[in-house]
Amino acid sequence: MNFSDFIDKAFNFNDYAQLLPLVSNSLIAGAVLGVVGGLIGIFIMMRDMAFAVHGIAELSFAGASFALLIGADVVTGSVFGSLIAALILGFLGTRARDRNSITGVLMPFGLGLGILFLSLYEGRSANKFGLLTGQIVAVDDVQLNGMLVLSLVVVLALILIWRPLTFASVDPVVANARGVRTSGLSIFFMVILALAVAVTIQVVGALLVLALLITPAAAAMRVTSNPVLTVVLSIAFAELAVVGGILLALAGALPISPYVTTISFMTYVVCRGIEYARSPRRRHQV
Repeated sequence: MNFSDFIDKAFNFNDYAQLLPLVSNSLIAGAVLGVVGGLIGIFIMMRDMAFAVHGIAELSFAGASFALLIGADVVTGSVFGSLIAALILGFLGTRARDRNSITGVLMPFGLGLGILFLSLYEGRSANKFGLLTGQIVAVDDVQLNGMLVLSLVVVLALILIWRPLTFASVDPVVANARGVRTSGLSIFFMVILALAVAVTIQVVGALLVLALLITPAAAAMRVTSNPVLTVVLSIAFAELAVVGGILLALAGALPISPYVTTISFMTYVVCRGIEYARSPRRRHQV
């Protein structure tokens, strides 16, 4: 395949207007996921839990794969797997070192289980591939409603615990001394994170969920320290990645995940460039 063939495969806008209605549900889901990812990503970064997200995603993938194998609802299986991983990490990984080691154990186990279940599944190969890399036309009305409900639960729960969670994330020792129940709060946050991961996997897939839950918040934190602006930029970057990725994926014959991850990565690179250009050392050198 030469470069011209690649471009034609990745960006082919023939009949784009006719194809656009096919992803109306996905666009709505993507817009909602952008809000979820942008909000929860802030706390993931503050609490240094990027690695834990990957571990939850692998068990979520295993749960979704098992549900696909037995003919059950994939979303339910994904949520069930995420919750198991979140509770394990919440109760056993109270310290960062413990959490990272447990995550390192869970990741290959969850991925191995998921691959096992998919290898036993005799249905359409697109269903297998979609769990890993995401799909853009697979969100029907029932799935969309379920995603909206789960997303609403995540957003409302975050709003409810926003202040104590921020306090506990910035300085857990002082927060605990001031009466904040940091242990219970951590477990509750892990449950919220599990739901967010399960919802996100339906669109971007299990392998690349970090592009929506981590990268937008990481990029926003590079260009501002204002808490409100950080949240706004994180949501904006997540929306750009997922909605833009869906719209571009519709024009090509590739899965959605390369588009989402590329947009997300380039956003981070630009923000790093802005941070570097604004740094005192850089100004002194110029």
